[in-house]
Amino acid sequence: MSSAPGPGLAGRVVRGVVAGAVGTLAMDLVWWGRYRRGGGEDGFVDWDLATSTAGFDEASAPGQVGRRVAGAVGVELPDAAAATTTNVVHWATGAQWGALYGLAAGRGGRPSPALGLLLGPTAWGSAYVLLGAAGIYEPIWTYDRETLARDLSAHLVFGLATAATYRLLDRS
Repeated sequence: MSSAPGPGLAGRVVRGVVAGAVGTLAMDLVWWGRYRRGGGEDGFVDWDLATSTAGFDEASAPGQVGRRVAGAVGVELPDAAAATTTNVVHWATGAQWGALYGLAAGRGGRPSPALGLLLGPTAWGSAYVLLGAAGIYEPIWTYDRETLARDLSAHLVFGLATAATYRLLDRS
């Protein structure tokens, strides 16, 4: 007997959150592999946890988002919180996309793994639109095709891994 929640709304969200975390891990493995092939030396855990991030000036987009959200509610985060903030926002974003996937995929019967082909590009595109509007990214049209293709391909892995994981969890 499965201990996973039933097929109701809460069950779909929980399955989606778990699937989104697995999708995030899969995408991170793609990025880390590219980092290593490019000469990077950090192991996966140190790289993924951004342990070398010394402050917000060098934090990636998730850290910048977290810093802005904290500032919007009157909290000034110290530079020592940059790596943790980066990780919390990064993983929460993947889990949130997974939850949305669970809500969409769980409607009307068995989810199609092909829905993952929509999830990845949707997450990718919305990041460029929202982060561009926030000034964290440059406008999407300023990036070269190679950069956009690398980022899109990693997000396709995210979407497909999320969809595959959700389907496996849905079977249990």
